[in-house]
Amino acid sequence: MSEALYFGGALAVGGPALWLWQHRRRRRRIYTDLANRGQSVVLSAPPRVLVDDRPKSLRTEFCLTSFVRVEEILDANSLERLRLEAAENRPRVERSFVPRHKKGGTLSYEAIYRHAPRALAVYHSDELRRFLSEVVGEGEEVFRTPDSDQSSCSVLYYTEAGDHIGWHYDHNFYRGRHFTVLIPLVNRSALGGLSASRLLRKTRTGEAEIDTSENSCVVFEGAKVRHCATPAAAGDLRIVLSMTYCTDPRIRPVQELARRIKDTAFFGIRALWD
Repeated sequence: MSEALYFGGALAVGGPALWLWQHRRRRRRIYTDLANRGQSVVLSAPPRVLVDDRPKSLRTEFCLTSFVRVEEILDANSLERLRLEAAENRPRVERSFVPRHKKGGTLSYEAIYRHAPRALAVYHSDELRRFLSEVVGEGEEVFRTPDSDQSSCSVLYYTEAGDHIGWHYDHNFYRGRHFTVLIPLVNRSALGGLSASRLLRKTRTGEAEIDTSENSCVVFEGAKVRHCATPAAAGDLRIVLSMTYCTDPRIRPVQELARRIKDTAFFGIRALWD
């Protein structure tokens, strides 16, 4: 009896562990395949990033506040193609709702690899990466976060009344400094003007609204800037390309688990193992 219990217990523990190990191997092969195909996808849809000589003037501001905003980050043609792509991918958006914290839709990095080449090309743009490296601090170089991080590059959809995200930090799970980059592709109210969903950040003197007009670019160090998006109204359409970069994208196992737990708010329970 005791021997049967021993083997039963071993099976109960070892079975799920074996499944998880095999699943993770399959997922790594998927990420490798996507990465191999991704370069040709990026080259087929290069964006035009309008950065000129702005980094030098922005660096001081970023060093003081861990936050900057610029206007007109993409040329008109690149922006329009991104908008069309985002509209075409609305059926693939994953909706999530976390009471008292978040409600909205997200197109994951894996879905972007498969179905959104223009968004992928913006995230993989060396021109944009160099621009960000110069903005966040002299001598710093930023890199894309791993393909296994579904939030490395995502498209956020605020399309229903009440879509929002509460006050939070973008916690850093990586060894290097971690940065969030937001490019609003669409921000419109059914009544005209901007949507009711406004991006706010905490400052030393209170709350400040961030102008998220279409085609602006907001860059901040998420672990230092507390922020939120207020609820959308009926008929609003707010679509944001969200990207993360890091000065050292290596991650320890414990932090990897914590990152996955965080991502369940966007992609559900599957984020723990996919």
